Amino acid sequence: MSMSRSERSVARNVSTWFGEHARDLPWRTVAAHAHPRRDPYAVLVSEAMLQQTQVARVIDKYESFMAAFPTVNDLADADEQHVLALWSGLGYYRRAGRLHAAAKMIVQRFDGRVPGDVADLLKLPGVGRYTAGAIASIAFGRAEPIVDGNVARVLCRLHAQDALPDSPDGRRWLWSQAEALVRAADDPGDLNEGLMELGATVCTRVGPACRQCPLKRACLACAAGRQEELPRPRRRARQRTVHHASIIIERADRILVEQRADDGMWAGMWQAPTIESDRPVSLRRIRHEMPALTSLERITSFRHITTHRRIMFTVYRGSGNVPGRYVTPSQWRRLPLSNAQHRVLSLVGGACTAPSVAAR
Repeated sequence: MSMSRSERSVARNVSTWFGEHARDLPWRTVAAHAHPRRDPYAVLVSEAMLQQTQVARVIDKYESFMAAFPTVNDLADADEQHVLALWSGLGYYRRAGRLHAAAKMIVQRFDGRVPGDVADLLKLPGVGRYTAGAIASIAFGRAEPIVDGNVARVLCRLHAQDALPDSPDGRRWLWSQAEALVRAADDPGDLNEGLMELGATVCTRVGPACRQCPLKRACLACAAGRQEELPRPRRRARQRTVHHASIIIERADRILVEQRADDGMWAGMWQAPTIESDRPVSLRRIRHEMPALTSLERITSFRHITTHRRIMFTVYRGSGNVPGRYVTPSQWRRLPLSNAQHRVLSLVGGACTAPSVAAR
C-alpha cells in the first residue's frame, strides 16, 4: 500500500498529541521488561472490559480484577463464578466468560503468553478484528489497524465521509483508512491509542472541541462546518420488551437465590427467583410455577434497558416453604449478579409499597 505525505502527517500529529494529552489510565502501564510496551495481558483485559462500556465504569473494576488475577495463568486457573462476580456491574457478561476461556487457551496453546500475531489472536474466544489489532499494535508494536466507534468518528470527520459506519461499504472504507494510517505511523500503538483518545476526549459525538484538535487543519468536515452531522447516525437497534417477575423469599436472615442457565442473557449469573415472559407475568403463573408460596406482596417495579431489550421488572416479597439455596446478605453480595438483580436483592428488608395478596 502506497503511503502519502498527508497520511504520515496525520499519523505524526495524532501520535504527538497522544504523547502530550493521554489520560492516566491504569492499563496504560508498561510491561515489566526491557522495551517500553504495554503488558499484552493488561491490554487484553482492558479491551474486553472497554467494549461498549464507559472508561469511568471500567477503572475500578479493572483494578480489582487485575488484583485478583494479576497474570493470565491466574485467570485461567480461576473459578468462573469468581470471574463473573468481579465482572458484576460492567454488563455484557458473556465478555467475562470469553475472556476466561481466552486465558485458558493462552495457557494451553501459547505457553501462557498472549500472542502478538493477529492470526493467532483471532483464535482466542471473544477476540475479533478490533481487539486483535489493539493487542498487536499497543503491546507488540505491530502495524495493525483498529476501528471502534471513536476511531470511526475521527476518520469520518477527517475525510467528510458520508457512508454509514455500520454499512458494508462504510466498514470496508474505515478499515482501509485505518490501515493506511497505521502503516504510516512510526509507533502503531501510539497512533491507534491516539485515534481512540482523540475520539473519546476531543472529537466527541456531540460538541467536538475542534479548536483543540491536532487534525483541525486537515479535517474536511470541520472546514465544511459538518462536524456535528458526521458520521451519519448508525441504524438503531430494535428493542424488544420483556417482563420479569422477581420474588424475594426470606428465611431467617437468608434469602433464596437461583442460578441462571449457562446460555442466553446473564448466563450463569445469580438472581432472586425470576419468571420471564413476553407479557406481564400474572399472579396465576407465579402460583403455578412456585406452588409452595403462601402469600405475595408487590414491592415495586422498574425498567432496565439493554441494547436489545427493555426489561420491565416487577418485584414481589413472598413467603412459604420454598426449597432452594438460601444465602446471607454478605454471601449474595459476593455472587455474580446483573445490575438489575443487584437492585432487586437490595430491596431485602425494605418497606413494601403495595398490599399483600394471597398466592391462591
